[in-house]
Amino acid sequence: MKAVGKRLMALCFIMLALALQPAYASTVGADKVMRDWYRLILELVRHTPTYSPPVASRAFGYLGVTAYEALASGDRSMTSLAGQLNGLTPVRQRQGGMAYDEAVVMQAALSSAAREFFGNTGPTGQRALNRMTEKLSAEVSAGLAPDLVARSHAYGESISAHILAWSLQDGGAKVENMGFPLEFALGSRPESWVPTSLINQQQLPLLPKWGENRPFAMPTGNACPLPPPPAYSEEKGSDFYKEALEVYETVKNLTPEQRAIARFWSDDPMLSPTPPGHWIVIALKVLDERKASAAEHADLLARLGITLADAFIGCWHSKFEYDLLRPVTYIKRVIDPKWEPVLITPPFPEYPSGHSTQSGAAATVLTAFFGENFAFTDSTHEKDKLPNRSFKSFWDAANEAGISRLYGGIHFRAAIERGLDQGRCIGEKAVALRTRG
Repeated sequence: MKAVGKRLMALCFIMLALALQPAYASTVGADKVMRDWYRLILELVRHTPTYSPPVASRAFGYLGVTAYEALASGDRSMTSLAGQLNGLTPVRQRQGGMAYDEAVVMQAALSSAAREFFGNTGPTGQRALNRMTEKLSAEVSAGLAPDLVARSHAYGESISAHILAWSLQDGGAKVENMGFPLEFALGSRPESWVPTSLINQQQLPLLPKWGENRPFAMPTGNACPLPPPPAYSEEKGSDFYKEALEVYETVKNLTPEQRAIARFWSDDPMLSPTPPGHWIVIALKVLDERKASAAEHADLLARLGITLADAFIGCWHSKFEYDLLRPVTYIKRVIDPKWEPVLITPPFPEYPSGHSTQSGAAATVLTAFFGENFAFTDSTHEKDKLPNRSFKSFWDAANEAGISRLYGGIHFRAAIERGLDQGRCIGEKAVALRTRG
């Protein structure tokens, strides 16, 4: 009996010693780190004044690449995006023979990137960034060997620094006056865009040079060009007049369902995560419901961020190429001077619809990832007390997002339908990226 007691006591000492030894793998997954950071970033987009939809899309693009390269650097089954995205060079390799913790690497990479891309957010946002950094850093490093944590943290920060240096050369890193130029020559043709807002700052269009930015997966900003919109005319029998009359009559006779659709997809800056953020919310929800792996999170969030960013570059290139006036301008000029749209008209040219282009791009990527006819429920605006909407597929949602702009009175049909076509073309560039060895 004494021998048995001694063996049990020795076993207890061994188990205690093992328990006190530092662990060599975080109990928190890199997938959770990504989800937690993206949820905070969506709130920062909502509350940071300079984050118009194009600017938000750019941040999602670089954050997605940061997260992907952080994970791919330690996973031989994943292929780096270096050499596939314009100007992206390989990140520094990990030190051979040394262990790294993936959650710590991811936490360091995303916390550093978030601080950089949202350095101009307000005091509340800065406090939220600090709290998230402290919380997740403690969670991912709990029980790990100090040298493992330090090495992994330093490596994650090096990934972020590499992507940030790449981002600074794209033409969109510096946004002044909230994106409104101090000088810009407005068009002089009858169909040229004119200001639709009484706000002094918005007498010139938002980010007129955005279409010249370096894209991610598209070779150039005009890689997915569009045909011209219907020829401008004020004749009642013309195609242009008919498109304007459709907007006019639709808004005058909106059904409750159409009005709800317009509101659901409005995604106004400072009141929502913006249109690109709306699609990020959809992706995160589906990934969570499917209990997707860290690699699946990184893959989809990178592709989706890339295509959303490219969609705004491509769309803005076309907008300022064609420089078309908004429905409210034409309808008041030609049809009814007292008419007003349901939604606030954005301060930039009409053709094509930004909602359509980015929704078409997002639907292309999500369909390629999850498959055709993938039914889902969109709860993006649940906290805003808007009812959830259910869709039979991602393209079902994209089509509704597009037509919502006609219901809102801010786009003609050609801009919606051709924007969706442009989005499909742009989305295919992100789908073609190689992420598996």
